[in-house]
Parts: sequence; C-alpha cells; structure tokens
Amino acid sequence: MLQAIGLTTSAPRRGLRAAVDDLTFEARPGQVTALLGTPGSGKTAALRLMLELDSGRGVTYFRGRPMHRIPHPAREVGVLLGDVPGHPARTARGQLRMLCAVAGVPVARADELLELVGLAGLGDQRIGALSLGMDRRLALASALLGDPHTLVLDDPTEGLAPCEGSWLHGLLQARAARGGTVLYSTADPKEAARTADRVVTIDGGRLVADQDGGDFSRTRLRPRVAVRTPHAARLAAVVSREARAARRSVEVVTEAGGRLAVYGSTCAEIGDTAFRHGLPVHQLADEIGDTGPTAPVNSPGSSPGNSTDPGASSGPADPANPACPAGPDAAEPAGRDRGAGAGDPRPVTRAAAPESALPIRRRSARGPLQPLRYELRRLFGVRTTTLIMAAVLVVSVGLSVLLARNAHAPLPKVLAAWPSLLPLPPVAVGAGLLGALSFGDEFRYPALAAGRGTVPRRLGLLLAKLVVSASVAVVLALAVVLVSAETLRLVYGHDWLHVPPNSVSLGVSWAALTVGCAWAGLLAAGVFRVTTAGVAAVLAVPVLVVPLVQLVLTGPAVRPVTGLPVRLRELMWPRWPQETDRWIALAVGVVAHPVGAALALSLSVLVCAYLLTGLQGRARWRSQRAAGSSQAS
Repeated sequence: MLQAIGLTTSAPRRGLRAAVDDLTFEARPGQVTALLGTPGSGKTAALRLMLELDSGRGVTYFRGRPMHRIPHPAREVGVLLGDVPGHPARTARGQLRMLCAVAGVPVARADELLELVGLAGLGDQRIGALSLGMDRRLALASALLGDPHTLVLDDPTEGLAPCEGSWLHGLLQARAARGGTVLYSTADPKEAARTADRVVTIDGGRLVADQDGGDFSRTRLRPRVAVRTPHAARLAAVVSREARAARRSVEVVTEAGGRLAVYGSTCAEIGDTAFRHGLPVHQLADEIGDTGPTAPVNSPGSSPGNSTDPGASSGPADPANPACPAGPDAAEPAGRDRGAGAGDPRPVTRAAAPESALPIRRRSARGPLQPLRYELRRLFGVRTTTLIMAAVLVVSVGLSVLLARNAHAPLPKVLAAWPSLLPLPPVAVGAGLLGALSFGDEFRYPALAAGRGTVPRRLGLLLAKLVVSASVAVVLALAVVLVSAETLRLVYGHDWLHVPPNSVSLGVSWAALTVGCAWAGLLAAGVFRVTTAGVAAVLAVPVLVVPLVQLVLTGPAVRPVTGLPVRLRELMWPRWPQETDRWIALAVGVVAHPVGAALALSLSVLVCAYLLTGLQGRARWRSQRAAGSSQAS
C-alpha cells in the first residue's frame, strides 16, 4: 500500500503557485495505478516529493513507513526517473553488478534481470551506446534489483515504440498480479485507460479524480465525432432535436472555434443531418480523446452503452517474450472489471494525518550496503582506471631511464621518477587523479543517487573509498619502483643498483606520499563535488602549501624534536617495545619533511571541510523539522 497525504511543494518565490498543492491519494497492492496529468500538471514533482528528493510538506507511507524510515529502500521501493544515471563507458552488466552491492543482493541477480528485461545478449554493451528503449529496460532492471514491493515510475513509456511500451506494461501488470504495488505517471489518457487498474488524475498539482480504470474509460475517455462548422450552434441544436425525436442518447458539447464534440453518434448520421438542413461542414472525423479534467459525468442524454474500451483491442505483453506483445485475443489482467457501473470522478478526500504538516527535506541517499564491493566495481568497471595506471607506469619508467643517465642522480629519485623540475612524481599525480575520480564520478554520473537523493556522505562509503584509493596508490607506487628497477637493470646493467640502508624509511615515505595525494584528491572532490577540484588540491600541495610549511619548519629558530620517542615512553603505561620507538621516529620524520607536513596539513583541512559540509545538512534538516512540528502544534 502506498499512501500519499498532503503533498505540497515549496513555492519557489512568495506569491507563486506551488507545483503540487495538498495532494492526497493511494496506490493499492495488486493494482497498477496511473498518475495522469498533462505536461506541467505536477506529476514528476509529486513523485519526487513522495521519494523525498525535493523539499516540501506532507508524508508518503510505503507499507506504513515513510521513505527515510525504511532501512533498505532498494528492497522496498524501485524507482525509475529518466535515463540510467551511470557512467556511459560502463557496461550494462557492470552497472547492474555495481548496483547489486548497493542493494546488498548477490551478483547473480544482475544476469537474472538482464534476461528478464530482454538484455541478456547486450550485457557487454556500453551504457552510452544504448538506444532509448534499451536504456529504459536497463533502468527498469536497476529498479527491480532489490525485488521491491513498490515500483514508482515516471513516464516509463516516453519515447518508446508501441511494441516496447506494451511489453513494459505487461511486465508491470504481471508484477502487480503477484501482489506488488505499481505507480506510474503518464500524460496519455488512452494509455492509462488501457493499462491501469486505477487512474488518479491531477491538474495544477491538485487532485481532480481518483477512479477505477473502467469508470475512467466510460466517464473520461469516450468515442466522439469531431465537427467543425461555421454554424456550430445551429448544428448542435438540430442534432440534439433529432436525437430526442429518435429517442437516441446523444450528447453535444460546444467547443471554441466553431467545434462540436458529439458523443453517441456517427460521422454518417452527423453528415446526413447537416446535409438535410443545408449546413456546411468543414471537418467531420471520429476521435477518441480525453474530455479534460473538468469534463461532465454521464448526463441523462448520454449513453454509457455506446462507450467503448480502448484497451480491449490489445492485451498485455508477454514478459517472457519482450519482443512480441500479446495479440488481440490476450486476456485482461485479473481484477479489472470494465463492465462496472458508472463512476463518479469527484476528488477523493481523506483525513490528513498529523505528519502531513511536517516538512519533507531533500535527503541524501543511503550508502551501499556493501561499500567495499561497490567501490571496487565502480573503480574497475571503466577503462579509465586501467588507462591512468598504464600511463603512470609508462611515464615513470621513461623518466627513470632519462634520470639514470646522470651518474650523480640519487637512486631514490631515479626509481621514483621524480626529477627536481617536477613538483610531484607522476605516480603521485596519478594516485591523486584516481582519488579525485572516485568521488568526482559520483557527482557527474550519480549512480548512487538514482531515485534516492543526492550522493550520500555516509561514513561507510567514505571509509571504503579511502581504503580502496590507498590500496591502489600503494600498489601503483610499488609497481613503479619494481618496473623502473627492472628496466634500469636491463638498460644500464645491475652493477650500480643496490638497496639503500634507509630503505624502510624511504619506502614508508614513498607510500605515504602516494596515499596522501590520493586522499587529498578524494576529499577535495567530495567537498567541492567535482573532479577538477580534487586534482587542483593535489597540485596545490607542492606549489602552495609546501613553500609555506618550509618557512615554518626550516627557519633559523626552529627547535628539533630529537628524543621524542623516549619522552613519549616515559609518559605511557604500560611500556611499549623498543621497536616501537623506531616506528615513531620514522613517522615523525615523515611528517617533519616539508612535503609530508604539507600533505598532513592539507588532509586535516579537507577532513574538517568534509565533516562540516555533512553536518551542515543534518543541522538544516533538524531545524526544518522543529519548525514544522511547532507549526503543527
């Protein structure tokens, strides 16, 4: 059961009309419910309010719980809003497997859904190369990953061919037949009459009618004869008089521009009547159209028996064969009664719950249930990561070979491919770029935020990104040193290659540099929500921060910190082993280096900024909720 109570959007400016105004309706399990309205009527705004993607007031219950109180939303509510929000270079199978980690379902679920939506042979196709129909199928598969009870779809058949639209509605009807709740929006009344068990009509953000599908077809969607004549009033009077004389139920509606809409008659009868009375006719055609939100119900002169059901000509599609919808003899879904009595399209009003006065805050999505697996699939699901790592290796090896030609070049500088002209070695820049992409791509291609809100700032997701980016940075740094050493051994021989006596401290410093650059790029991209900000933060460390740190650390009056491990040992209880002093001295040496101190300072500032931006949103939500509670009381 889906219950929307008192949904109201926040007006953009004082005096402007809200896109959704006190909207209340429900979608029942076992039924397909259509939210019908013309473009601009507030359908999408209503769905976004229900999913807590936009700010406003009201409350929506999904089986008795609002969205923010559902522990695992992907397992309760499946959402399709627009195109697939994923990296265009990622494959369809890779996208679904990455989202499996978000919903916490087995990876095999991705292949099952690819087969269900008819994409079993296109799993290796890139998202950017998918057609509109294939994109909609992939979006529907993403919504079904967690096997949700409720589906919320925004105009799912927009731009689709009739065959694909029939297949999609057949799948939705099969979903509802198994007890699920399906709500989709549409601007086509004929589509709603053909495929929905219940039709909720809105106009201007307000509820106009809440009807059974059969009642909607009879009262809102009827066959008519469209007539255009310069003597509309005379023809209307003549047609009505002859219908009364022949005791036929005919309704004539006068429209603007000399148009008439005649219900319960035919083109032949209207043409004969106009000919007998010498009235010219400029247009005469059969139509099946919507009479509009304010159309009258069946009047005494109208004939329910003459109304037809547009949905009777074609049945639902066969989900097992998406390419071919069922033929004209397909059976109607169970539970739909087109022959019920005449319906009343009066708005349905319900008592609003006290929670409807509470504000709806735009909330960020919950992080993935399996953040580490998600981050690994996100990182290696596109070729960008492999290309960056390959480019770093090639450039680093080339610089190492060039630096080694100078016999006086220090061996650590040669193996690290760090000439004095460069502010950072290529491996540090590459690690920073990979770190910046790990958050920058989340905002550019927000796969996590599809139908759930903004990109989440959850601690689990941040820790997963920190762990994965650090691991990739260490592996890349180690690979550069090993590959450079082997290349130098091959080019120049092995006589001059040796292990430095301070190899441990050099290795720790080298790993700390790459990890620090990766984290700086990651945090800066998370704070400023763009990849370029992360890269700029990495480059700013040696260019801007290091000179400032050098002024502080290398001044003439700087006191040394020699003997700090010994003094710390005196303060601690119990006593730590002697070997710990060495590691403390090593860490102090890394931080005392200008580049290490600059990185430590930059990371501290970025961590504080990241936490501050996350806490600021929570404080704003609490203040809004407190204000809403005070107004409700």
